[in-house]
Amino acid sequence: MNAHAPIVTRPTVFYDGGCPVCSREIGHYRKLDKADRVEWLDIHADPEAVDGSGVTWEDAMARLHVIDRSGRLRSGADAFTVIWDELPGWRWLARIVRTLRLVGIMEWAYGLWLRNRTPRVCER
Repeated sequence: MNAHAPIVTRPTVFYDGGCPVCSREIGHYRKLDKADRVEWLDIHADPEAVDGSGVTWEDAMARLHVIDRSGRLRSGADAFTVIWDELPGWRWLARIVRTLRLVGIMEWAYGLWLRNRTPRVCER
């Protein structure tokens, strides 16, 4: 094990709380997370929350980033599957996406959405 790898007991999600679409989606996930299996960090409100995570604030604001249970930094569509793994009613979707190897297609679609996200959807 890497001596510099963070000890992670639950996934950590870095999200843009200043983006209405992002906030709405994360809000939905947070309501489902009744067991508190995920740490949700609004980096719009607390930019220092990414310090020591391996991702810059600018990169984390540009796309979804998650540190998984093994301490690995994941982003984009792959990050969504980490979140879904932790939520009741969504675990099946993470399994299907991985089993059918759909992460690449999801990443492509997420990339299209990201191109239209700023500045029209989310003001900085």
